[in-house]
Amino acid sequence: MTSLRVFFVGGLISYRALFSWLNPWVYVPSFLVMPIFQILLFVYIGRSAKLQSDSFYVVGNALQFAAIPCLFAMSNTIAGQRYQQPLGYILVRPARRLPLFLGRAVPVVTNAFFVSLFALVVGGAIVGTHIAGSGYAPIVLVIAVSAFACTGLGLINAGLGLIARETAVLSNIFFGVLLILSGANVPVHDLPGWLQPISEGVPLTHGIAAARRLAAGSSFGSVLGLVGAEALIGLAYAALGYSLIRGTETVSRRRATLERA
Repeated sequence: MTSLRVFFVGGLISYRALFSWLNPWVYVPSFLVMPIFQILLFVYIGRSAKLQSDSFYVVGNALQFAAIPCLFAMSNTIAGQRYQQPLGYILVRPARRLPLFLGRAVPVVTNAFFVSLFALVVGGAIVGTHIAGSGYAPIVLVIAVSAFACTGLGLINAGLGLIARETAVLSNIFFGVLLILSGANVPVHDLPGWLQPISEGVPLTHGIAAARRLAAGSSFGSVLGLVGAEALIGLAYAALGYSLIRGTETVSRRRATLERA
């Protein structure tokens, strides 16, 4: 019971603390307005260059923008507490580490899911894209799996934030990498040959591909392999991120560097 409370209540309180000193309206331009402008930018670039359909860019960028809450929020809910000083007090508690750290990922996944879904619906309505009626429910599931997978990368970012001075720069680097490698705006098969295997191993790539097929009218059964691959990538990144956090916690205890800014 205590572990469940740490997992759900602790994670929610930690996530709410991200906005404790900010006006709630900061959420609107950061998570709701920005993805729409990103979609419009690439849609009009695509139209001008006559490369891909509007749907290609709407779906790709809507799912890719989940990386903003997944990377920045996930790192700040853990590494940010290092700078605010309470992390040391949290870690001396006897609470189990798995619910303590992974519980902070649940609100992040939920927020990333909402941001992607909002961007897909609103961005698609603005540019007039059509999604097959049978694709809506499966796409919602794909967005949820993709948000989970990207949050796994956010856990790795958070682990690095326990030994690095700054996570914002690293988050921006990861965001740029996903913008290129996930296939959001450039088809994976058009990437240089040496980048294509890397693209297959990053979050969002398979989720974006699955969502595009569903939007075009494909059945959910035809994209099960892509969805499964996205989920497995998410599990692998989450396990690696959790291991990294535990490792950096151990190092910080030995060297007394946890609260060193």
